[in-house]
Amino acid sequence: MKKGISGWAFVDRDPDTCFALTRQYGFEGVELVLGEFGPVQYTSTKADMIALRNKAKEYGLSLYSLVCDQCWQDSLSSTDPTRRERARERIKKQIELASYLGCSTILVLPGIVEGFDPTDEVVPYETVYNRALEEVKALIPYAKQYNIVMALENVWNKFLLSPMEMRDFIDRIDSPWVGSYFDVGNVLINGYPEHWIDILSNRIAKIHFKDFRKEANGGGQFVDLLEGDVNYPTVMQCLKKLGYDGWITAEVFPDTNDPEKVLRVNSAAMDRILKEDFV
Repeated sequence: MKKGISGWAFVDRDPDTCFALTRQYGFEGVELVLGEFGPVQYTSTKADMIALRNKAKEYGLSLYSLVCDQCWQDSLSSTDPTRRERARERIKKQIELASYLGCSTILVLPGIVEGFDPTDEVVPYETVYNRALEEVKALIPYAKQYNIVMALENVWNKFLLSPMEMRDFIDRIDSPWVGSYFDVGNVLINGYPEHWIDILSNRIAKIHFKDFRKEANGGGQFVDLLEGDVNYPTVMQCLKKLGYDGWITAEVFPDTNDPEKVLRVNSAAMDRILKEDFV
């Protein structure tokens, strides 16, 4: 398994800063972020991305996946056709830029029943399901053209809430260009990551590691790796049984008072997890 770090972990997205810190703290690659600032933007060109890819190589790093800053703002399942169109075009741009960076996947939110903003629309579940199915299928030719897998993540979007539903959704699409981006920490609020791994099986294209500490009232909070309730010994057993040997990304976020702490602490934790050092 390969040890990666999320672009979210950096306060400063300057490539030299990110890549130097990535190497310093022992990560092998970076999952970059497409957004309105930073080195990967909607106005970025093929030449820009090739230059960024070459810079990563200078640091001995891989760029293997691309996420998006604005995937919650406009959804493929929105009731507003204009917002659906914006979501579609952003994913197309994400696919295109990912290919120039040398990535193999992009992270995609296939649909949102309700977002985090209390003013967000609430879209009927069945409507989200049908629209997401239609929209993801329509994007497959574009993904195939650029040789990029669209990896659908399990997030707190009140959609595809169980591993069996995620599995069946992917199987209904039935394309090698669509898989799962499995987030270990995201499922802990209402499930068990080991169950998801066993059920999703070889549909898993990429994996996020993060940790979540549950509270008695049903809530909880995200914490540094190995400081929450994810059963990482069991997770690793499941991944080894599956034969997964791809990228594991620490999707963690910095403390602005000590920006490097998140890299230092979670790199050490990832080393322990990947070496199965749980003593």
